[in-house]
Amino acid sequence: MAGLIKDITTHRDLLSMLVARNIKIRYKESALGFLWTLLGPVFLILIYAFFMKVVMKFPIPMPVLVSGIFVWQYLAMCLGDSSFAIIGNANLVKKACFPRLLLPLSIVLANFVNFLLSLLVMAVYLLIVGPHFGSIAWLPLALITHLALCTGVSLGLCAMNVFLRDVQHLTGIFTMAWFFLTPVVYALSDVAPFIQKYPLLGPLYFMNPMAGILALYRTALLGSPLPELSLISLSMLVSVIIFVAGLAIFQKLQPRFADEL
Repeated sequence: MAGLIKDITTHRDLLSMLVARNIKIRYKESALGFLWTLLGPVFLILIYAFFMKVVMKFPIPMPVLVSGIFVWQYLAMCLGDSSFAIIGNANLVKKACFPRLLLPLSIVLANFVNFLLSLLVMAVYLLIVGPHFGSIAWLPLALITHLALCTGVSLGLCAMNVFLRDVQHLTGIFTMAWFFLTPVVYALSDVAPFIQKYPLLGPLYFMNPMAGILALYRTALLGSPLPELSLISLSMLVSVIIFVAGLAIFQKLQPRFADEL
């Protein structure tokens, strides 16, 4: 943790440059630019809305679906980009004085900037269609926990991918499985009866950190009921554990990066 804080404070100008570079690269030679950050989730929303409402006849409110897709997209973008944070910057990694931790961190922060901008667009949408905002005080906690989770996962993945390139291929499968285990295209209220019927299912379900994070976002933005604080705390604890574990894996493996590239 001390190493992370030191790298950020000592090299904050370099980190800012890397974040700006990653944002520019994502939209390089793209006519629509930032709009692609919105269009991707919008297409997913339309596909799932058609499938859930028309094909499956499953009544899901659009604000629930919209919030779920936009929140999930930040994690999905970090998972997709992080595998190449180190192997895609071999020229920088091989420089002994370069702070390698900044490479995955800049990707996470660049995607976080995109997410905050998309969050503003989503907020305008919610103001237009309703429901009214709920306990907005939960939003900072959701953002911090979300950022910690994405950082931990990204650090661990990019470090392991240097030594085992299968990681980048397994990430896609893992992301898909995680998506369907998370209440992205359905509300927590849809699984509440099962949690009430099987008490042990609640803690098990909220060991998925995205379940608690999505619950916080929907409480803040949609006014959805907040699950028990013990369950939310469990999701937050798992997020912190993933962050610490990802940082530890990265710090342990980074001395050998240059030899593997």
